[in-house]
Parts: sequence; C-alpha cells; structure tokens
Amino acid sequence: MKTTLIATAALATVLAATARPAQAEDFYQGKTITLICGIAAGSGYDINARTLAKYMPAHIPGHPNIIVQNQPGAGSITMTNKLYNAGPFDGLTMGAGFGGMPTAPLLQPQGVRFDALKLNWVGSTNQEVHVSYVWHTSPVQSFKDLLTKELVVGAQAPGSTQYDYPIMANALFGTKYKVIPGYESTPAINAAMERGEIQGNGATAYTTLVSLNGAWLTEKKIKIIMQWGAKKVDPNAPSALELAKNDNDRAAIKLVQTRLIFGRPFFLPPKVPADRVAIIRKAFDDTMKDPGFVAEEHKLKLDVDWLSGEQLTEALKEAYATPPAVVDRVKKILTVK
Repeated sequence: MKTTLIATAALATVLAATARPAQAEDFYQGKTITLICGIAAGSGYDINARTLAKYMPAHIPGHPNIIVQNQPGAGSITMTNKLYNAGPFDGLTMGAGFGGMPTAPLLQPQGVRFDALKLNWVGSTNQEVHVSYVWHTSPVQSFKDLLTKELVVGAQAPGSTQYDYPIMANALFGTKYKVIPGYESTPAINAAMERGEIQGNGATAYTTLVSLNGAWLTEKKIKIIMQWGAKKVDPNAPSALELAKNDNDRAAIKLVQTRLIFGRPFFLPPKVPADRVAIIRKAFDDTMKDPGFVAEEHKLKLDVDWLSGEQLTEALKEAYATPPAVVDRVKKILTVK
C-alpha cells in the first residue's frame, strides 16, 4: 500500500511538472501578438519590426499572428511608458523602441516612467553604426567644415541619436550643429533635406540610410562627415572615439554609444509570466537564425548582428554601473535647454 502511494505521488509530480510547460506553450495557439513600434511607419525601425513580425510566428508554439502598430512619440518613450505601466502583461504585447530608450532613465529621465532593468528584454536584431550626413549643397562637406560653419540638421526628439549625438559633438568637439527636433521619422527628415529645409541628419543608423536612400551615396547626393559606433562604415569620416581628446571624453562617448549595442531592441513589459517570456525569447533567437529572415533583412539592407534578451540585460546592467561622474556629465550635456 505504502509503495503504491509513493508511486502514485511520484507519478502525480511528474505529470504536474510536464503539464506546466505544455500549458505555457499552448497559450499562444490561436492568439494574436501586437508588436508596438515606438517609431513612425516607413522608418528603418518600422521596416525591421515588420520583417520580424513576418518570420517570428513560425518559431512560437501555436504559431500566433503578429501585427504591428505604430505609436511614435518622444523617441519611443511614450510607447514604453504606456506598456510598462498599463500593459497588457499577458505576453501578447511586445514593444520595439529606439536604441536610446533603454538608457533614457539613466541619462534623460525627464518624462520617463519606466525602469529599464525591469523590462523583459527579448533581443535586438543588430548592433549599429550611426552616421552624420549632409546634402550635397550644404556649406558643410566635412568634419573640418563643421568646426567653423553651422549645420542645420533635423531630429525626431531628445533621446534619439539624431538629437543627442549632435549635441554631444557640440559639447565634446566644438562642432556647430543646429538641431531642429519635431520631425516624425527619418523619411520626414530626409524629405526636409531634399526640400532645402535643413542641411543634413546629425546621426542615424547607417543601415536605415542604406535601406531607405542607399542610392544617395552612390549618386553623391549626400556625404558622411562623422560616425558613431564600435566599427566604421566610411574610412574617410572620423569616428567619435577617434576625435576624443582625453579619457574623460572617451568615457562619455562609450556611455552614449551603449545604445548602439542595443541597436533595434524588442521587449515585453514587466509582470509577464516567466514561462511566456522564455518562449518569446527563444522564438526571437530562433528567428535570428532563420535563413528566410536573414535573407530578407539583407535584401532590405538591414544587418543581422543580433543579441539575445539575456545579452541585452547584461549590457544594460553594465551601462547602469557607469561611474556617477560620467553619468552626470552626459546628463548635463543632454539636458534640453
């Protein structure tokens, strides 16, 4: 009798242990996941999100649909604030933000109502190099020109590299960027540049530039005059780290370039059940290895240099451990006057 009870209890334990994962995997059957992109439609971030939404369902148990909605605003902070505080928290809503969004609470906390370390990071499709480029009729045609001549550039909002990096360059290198914020997207900035409303873009992803307007480079309609990131895409344009004058400048640049590691980050809000987070993270990782996804990203001129959710989390912890003096210096520079 005792042996029978023990065997029965053991069987019940095994069944309970195997039932839990099955229930988690069954959750997505017949469901729809909403992927909210905090950047306007037609941007490189939007194109990237829609490509992910096309291929990722095949790697999620139950193969749910994924639809993309756009909620641009405040450098994707508006979207992140809403998801963080109001959810939903069931694993059926994901966010896609700017690379600068994860460090916004640390460097530009105005208007931020989320803790980046409490978000469930799903992963990033690529690490970025950002470039500053000018229209061919601009009076500035080199970094050297930028030290003596004003360059009017467009930006979406503080918190985007289009705004932050020119402001950093002015403070660290003595450049003369004049940043005009308020544009809805990179395509809107590029259209304004074509109209002669502005003269260039202070910093945007090289992959976005190539994806949206790659012909401009070959037709010499634009010229790259500066770049930010761990690697270079134009040997003739200086990088921010090359221009650093001392160790303090290098520390500040490395901190603001953390967002380029995040590249194009995807996340789930807090409070999502851990088993569902694990499913979505694995599906993301598997999508990054999907030959169809990789081929389409390359066709769209979008790199696939991806990081997992776990890697993003560790990189974020490292950024938030930056010495306070470095953080304070960068915050002062980026504070909107």
